[in-house]
Amino acid sequence: MDFTIKDLKNSIVDLSRKIGYVIIDTNERGEYNMVRKLQFGNYPRFHVYLRQSFAGAQDKLNTYVFNLHLDQKKPIYGARGVHAHNGEYFGPVVETESDRIKQILQ
Repeated sequence: MDFTIKDLKNSIVDLSRKIGYVIIDTNERGEYNMVRKLQFGNYPRFHVYLRQSFAGAQDKLNTYVFNLHLDQKKPIYGARGVHAHNGEYFGPVVETESDRIKQILQ
């Protein structure tokens, strides 16, 4: 599930702490890879790729684009490096988490 939040004055590090996510790493596209565990183990967990929007000059780096999903379990890697991803991108659980993040940040 993708959503955008505008006019945020915090850094990505501050945003991740505020919403209870831990930054794992960043990728070559400038996206931050963040997770929020739901139990003691690594799975299930909410998983967000977060990036700043540069859609227009009016954004002024204060618009953030969230790509949120729920990882049910660790991806399974098979032959030739192909993996099966066990993520949920839609549904009531993901929508509730999206609403929680929006409420905290707005």
